[in-house]
Amino acid sequence: MIDLAILAYCIPGILFILALVSSGKNKFLGNDLVLNAISIVHAFYLLGLTVIILSTAELPVYYLNGRYFAIDRLAIYEILIATTIFSLSAIYARGYVRDLLKKGKIESSNTRLFYGAFNLLFTVIVLSFLSNNIALYWIFLELTTLFSALLIVILKAKENIIASLKYIFIASSAMLFSFIGIIILFALSRDIISDGMLNWDTLLAVAPSLSGTAFGIAFILLFIGFGAKSGLVPFHTWLPTAHSSAPSVVSALLSGVLLNIGIYGILRLNSIAIQTTVADNLKVFLIIAGLISIVIPAFCLATRTNTKKFIAFSSIEHMGLLVLGIGLSSPLVIFWVLFHKFGHSLSKTLLFFSAGIFHQQYESNKYFQIKNAFKMQPLASWGLILGSLSVLGMPLFPIFLSKLNILTGLADYSVTLLIVVLLLLFLIASSFGYYMVRAFNQKEDEMQLKRYETPASMSWPIVLIIIILLVLGLYIPSGLTELFNGIIADLGF
Repeated sequence: MIDLAILAYCIPGILFILALVSSGKNKFLGNDLVLNAISIVHAFYLLGLTVIILSTAELPVYYLNGRYFAIDRLAIYEILIATTIFSLSAIYARGYVRDLLKKGKIESSNTRLFYGAFNLLFTVIVLSFLSNNIALYWIFLELTTLFSALLIVILKAKENIIASLKYIFIASSAMLFSFIGIIILFALSRDIISDGMLNWDTLLAVAPSLSGTAFGIAFILLFIGFGAKSGLVPFHTWLPTAHSSAPSVVSALLSGVLLNIGIYGILRLNSIAIQTTVADNLKVFLIIAGLISIVIPAFCLATRTNTKKFIAFSSIEHMGLLVLGIGLSSPLVIFWVLFHKFGHSLSKTLLFFSAGIFHQQYESNKYFQIKNAFKMQPLASWGLILGSLSVLGMPLFPIFLSKLNILTGLADYSVTLLIVVLLLLFLIASSFGYYMVRAFNQKEDEMQLKRYETPASMSWPIVLIIIILLVLGLYIPSGLTELFNGIIADLGF
């Protein structure tokens, strides 16, 4: 199976799209429940394939003569996160999309487009993690912009078109800088390898021989594109707009999976950087970039009134914390950066799923429209509260462990910076507390409210995520620890 793994990952998505294209006006393949069922099978098939490879394969495995694709420990871990979130999202979408259809927020003719973009986005995200070549990785990153933009614009609203165009403009413009960085990196590799090479593993092997100054320029240019994909400041402006406008299930994918792709590239790039002569300078650059991406949300969260936009600003903070951790570059901190990614993806998925139920209940994302929340939607209320506690890093949740250890690593680097970050995190926690008090303290005569009957397909993913978060907060499986240690060794930290 491992020899055919790349094909096994991409064929289902391709077959799904070919079936949609060739089906014309076939009512069976135009039915939202059928399309959703196929999407659920696709997601769980790839999740199962990932678990099998993770459990049985000797990694890394390289593909094609140029070794352009590879399955190594970091790639398979990222795919594990992606397939988990997509599986949960596919289940959630069953009831969520059906309700949007009933309310006329999505045209029935657009369900093919929605599920087509959903499955194609899934496929190209997986392929981006499997790309062992930076140029190939860049191509798949651009494709994720296209398919995620389609998912944002699927709702019949003018603001969705604006949000989608804004996202495309910022992400694609930033990726042009990355393209220039790729050209510089290729030129540098030709000084060492006769034909030049852009494979991650090859660049890692020759990293000590790379020209420091030129590599530093290439690093910063590549960082601009990868940082824009991750919503890092100052390229973050697309993120709150896109998250607040997109359907909640799409917002979960953007925050829980799509942001990870850029961080993945930065992590790979930094593993090369730490072996060059400009390692110390780039370390400072990453720490400052991470710190700035924590500062902006700290001063923006308190003024938000839109729940999904509020959650989106929190994602910017967490991406900043991850980049700060990557910049510290110690093996212990990188271990917890990896763990943090899983905790953050699950927590943000929980928050957006819960926000989606509140939107269906109150027809608004504004906190002041929420009335009698615990009586109307008890599960979504607990989802928002527990999800908020999780992203804040409260005990019993996995992000508590990762935040604590990343901050401990920061203390070893600079006590002053630690104090600054702690103050910013306190502001963020205060904003969360203030928001939740405002949202859950609104009362209204129950006779004036009609309860939204949440479908089981929207409820069960929330319950499952809460269970996983609590388990990971109390117990880290030994297999996960071994995987993280293997990733750290592979990257040379």
